[in-house]
Amino acid sequence: MTDQTAKLDWRDGVPIARDFDDPYFSLDDGLAETRHVFLDGNDLPARFGGDLRIGELGFGTGLNLLVTWDAWVQADRPGRLDFTSFEAFPMAQADMAAALAHFPTLAGYAAKLLAAWTPGTGPVALDDGLTLEVIIGDARLTLPAWQGAADAWYLDGFSPAKNPELWEPALLQAVAAHTRMGGTAATYSAAGHIRRALADAGFTVTRHPGYGRKRHMTRARMQDAD
Repeated sequence: MTDQTAKLDWRDGVPIARDFDDPYFSLDDGLAETRHVFLDGNDLPARFGGDLRIGELGFGTGLNLLVTWDAWVQADRPGRLDFTSFEAFPMAQADMAAALAHFPTLAGYAAKLLAAWTPGTGPVALDDGLTLEVIIGDARLTLPAWQGAADAWYLDGFSPAKNPELWEPALLQAVAAHTRMGGTAATYSAAGHIRRALADAGFTVTRHPGYGRKRHMTRARMQDAD
């Protein structure tokens, strides 16, 4: 277990990151938020089939993984799904279990995740064709050193106002450098400096309706080579 374990407060069963004073998922409906922002924002599950790699900034409770896993199973298409997440402050397993208990429809997936993975485990096979790797440490260091490239990115750090390090232009440049041509990225944030940094990194950036109280969100696409 890393000595950088997430420090939490709780509000109505929702974990709040003490260091960032920000919830890990929507206080309204975390499942709907993940589906709207990260699945719809990356044209999933329509892109499942063949081999697909998802990259994520901020593993948190693992909720995004579980929602994606469920969508992948429901799609029932051949191929592989590799899910690689970058997390500086992993949750203690008991805290993760308590947070995921908020979503009883995903209980089966949560049980498999908690049985297979703890921080520092390395890549683990969660299902036939589905592999998870959570890379622990500061993403500003670990992502540039990563040897992989993603087809879709979930940019899910805490609020840029409270966790600016995970939204720095240099890190978003590293995201772009580790995105395959035609790859996508999505985030709940529609902050102008985030959209400009993604555009400067080489993405085509569009603003879309957000989830719940958020009026807008951001989608981005890395253009195919000519």
